Amino acid sequence: MRSRWPNIPAPEFVERVDAWAEREGVEARIVFDGRAPAEGMTADDWIAAEAPRLAAEGRQVWLVSSDSELRGRVAESVERTIGGGTFAGELLAMRLH
Repeated sequence: MRSRWPNIPAPEFVERVDAWAEREGVEARIVFDGRAPAEGMTADDWIAAEAPRLAAEGRQVWLVSSDSELRGRVAESVERTIGGGTFAGELLAMRLH
């Protein structure tokens, strides 16, 4: 979300990701930066735990992130990585409704 200026407001980002996922025929999971109160872990830690679990289930995992440290942590579980700025550009180019 922060890869583009101006930033995409969170509600619009969620709406655009939902539309993108529907168009692509995929299930999207959005994880915002910060700590998840119930889980007590960072967003990156949650992704690093979830990606291998999904891959072990035989699910195709894509990561959208410009964070090279996170990319390295999940590289073995991810089939495709998309940069945050590239993805934001694709979302902004989509027509909604």
